[in-house]
Amino acid sequence: MKIPGIAGYAQVAPAMLAANLDFAVVHAPALHLIPTTPCRVLDIGAGPGDEAAALAAMGHRVVAVEPADELRLGAMANHASLSITWLDDGLPDLASVVARGEVFDLVMLTGVWMHQDAEERARAMPVVARLMAPGAVMIMTLRHGPVPPGRRMFEVSGEETIALAQAAGLEMLQNLKTESVQAINRAMGVTWTRLAFRRP
Repeated sequence: MKIPGIAGYAQVAPAMLAANLDFAVVHAPALHLIPTTPCRVLDIGAGPGDEAAALAAMGHRVVAVEPADELRLGAMANHASLSITWLDDGLPDLASVVARGEVFDLVMLTGVWMHQDAEERARAMPVVARLMAPGAVMIMTLRHGPVPPGRRMFEVSGEETIALAQAAGLEMLQNLKTESVQAINRAMGVTWTRLAFRRP
């Protein structure tokens, strides 16, 4: 397996590709932080591509990073767009993204960070911060609750994540705790920490 964090996703890819979650509902607490004018977006762990497609529909140019072949290829088929560039890459090093020499105005990390262990999180945060243009915003969510069978997932606190981001030179914009928007997750007691940071 190329990246340990994708464990279990091949099996659930068909269900994820069919789910088609509403971007405005999932990200309601952070919609005010998303630029309204076209910008450069990095979607890390883009999964089934719903977020990349929604952001492209807003006029943004999206680099969508997804290391799980089953998700990436399905997303490319479902969301064909000249505004989305798909990359087989992932945390903690994002080697293919870094090699492009780009910086981004918005970085999305939705339900991804908790797949990294402590050492990987410490490595990843400075990498992500260096990919942010001055004034760029990073929006990320941390999942809390039972780990689905076959997944690689760690309990990650908002406090640790904020400390890593601040050490990488980012300033906090948002720190919220919310229920899951998915009924099946709410029934299991899944909650989320929603964080946002800006590169000064």
